[in-house]
Amino acid sequence: MVKIQVYSVPGCSDIPVPRPATTHSAGVDLRAAVEREVTVEPGGTVLIPAGIKVAIPRGYEWQIRPRSGLALKHGITVLNSPGTIDSDYRGPVGVILINHGTRSFTVRRGDRIAQAVLARVESVEMEVVTDLSETERGEGGFGHTGI
Repeated sequence: MVKIQVYSVPGCSDIPVPRPATTHSAGVDLRAAVEREVTVEPGGTVLIPAGIKVAIPRGYEWQIRPRSGLALKHGITVLNSPGTIDSDYRGPVGVILINHGTRSFTVRRGDRIAQAVLARVESVEMEVVTDLSETERGEGGFGHTGI
């Protein structure tokens, strides 16, 4: 069990702290901490505050992902999916929503707008080389194997 410290931003004590919805939930729901309703027009983007700050443990990131119901029913998704909250970030959590639907969508205070999933990350060290090893695939990409 990994613990995440959560700080409720002043004025957001009415926004529930993110918690798993079920015993086996992969993530926790983030809720909108908007002061008043926000309308996301088709093709539009908005930054929605979640009303919290978090301390993610070293060696982890918090991945901000869309909620499947909002995507299916309204075309609402997270623009930079998955967004990343790094372990050294201590600012307010926000979610960039985009409306891929055909109708306006209204975000109200307390609405579940995204989910956050804790994921382990490895530290990397970049090594500059003059050549890379060969593979069967080589440089093939972007659909090179067909539909």
